[in-house]
Amino acid sequence: MTVPYWRLSGFYFFFFATLGGLLPYWSLYLKDSGFNPVEIGKLSALLVGTKIIAPNLWGWIADHTCKSLRIIRIASFFAALIFAGFLFTHGYVWFAWITVGFSFFWNAVLPQFEAVTLFHLKNEPHSYSQVRLWGSFGFIVTVLTIGWLLDSQPIAILPLIITVLLILTWCVTLITPQAQAVSDGSAPVSLLHLLKKPEVLAFFVVYMLLQVAHAPYYVFYSIYLNLYHYTGTLTGILWALGVLAEIFLFIYMRRLLKRFSLRNILLFSILLSIVRWCLVAWYADYLGCLIIAQILHAATFGSAHVAAIHLVHLYFGHQHQGKGQALYSSVGMGLGGMLGSLFGGYYWEALRPELVYTMAAIACSIAFVIAYMWVGREITQNKAALG
Repeated sequence: MTVPYWRLSGFYFFFFATLGGLLPYWSLYLKDSGFNPVEIGKLSALLVGTKIIAPNLWGWIADHTCKSLRIIRIASFFAALIFAGFLFTHGYVWFAWITVGFSFFWNAVLPQFEAVTLFHLKNEPHSYSQVRLWGSFGFIVTVLTIGWLLDSQPIAILPLIITVLLILTWCVTLITPQAQAVSDGSAPVSLLHLLKKPEVLAFFVVYMLLQVAHAPYYVFYSIYLNLYHYTGTLTGILWALGVLAEIFLFIYMRRLLKRFSLRNILLFSILLSIVRWCLVAWYADYLGCLIIAQILHAATFGSAHVAAIHLVHLYFGHQHQGKGQALYSSVGMGLGGMLGSLFGGYYWEALRPELVYTMAAIACSIAFVIAYMWVGREITQNKAALG
């Protein structure tokens, strides 16, 4: 079957366009709604915390029913419906309940769509980055547009914009065809057996730590820039610059995968993560340093994420692909994001923002040691492994 390139790409475009409204600006919206840093940290932790449970539940259902796309459509619909509640409610308790409900469905969508995309690509998983880069384009379009709007419009328009993007994401899932995994004929392996492998356990710990480091960036970076008197437009440009660098990475990622091992790509990405958070921590008053830090997003998220998708593909195979992608989302993005958001919220004022980002660099340093010792040693040839 022909790969439905534009429909797969369209999903990534609108999904990450939605993220382009949430990540840079949601904390500003919460601050404008009267919440303090601790409350913002808690709400952000709830937003990612459901990833600990939701992706695993939906992943188990998807792998057992082989109805991944139906699950994606249902989850996308309810995510849009519940998020619309932000248009009508106020107060911390209501915000918390809507956040949990929305994120329970929203966090189920991407891991399953990642599995659907890899199933469509079949023997060409190295082409994943060519599809995924459209998500980065979507993020840039939204982050620049909203940044420009906020220089003249109140941030109260943000929930309406995100609701529309969520509806468009759901619409794309309705026209995306289902893809089934092709069995390779090998004997089935239990999920528990895979999870007991030291390299798999180390993989999850590494990506949890990387997400702990990224969480204060996702939650507080726009507030951080505001402390240094950067405008809304410049804030949007800096966010977009990071994703633009990510796009260039995705364009050339296929060549990098053929030339370098997943292990080396991951280790180099983590090293650059340490550099990035040190720059953000101690040189935020120098625009040039922030520009360099944002360009490093190509490595700290882009290449690290692509390496993760391929490692999950290799570790979990076709039989457990949905559950593997769900575990990557729940342990890395979910648990790591929740811990990082809570830490950032509680210590943003107590330790000062600079020290919060310094701790992010330390978390990446620990991740590098673990990755160097255990992750990817058994994978020596990407070209053979990736097909």
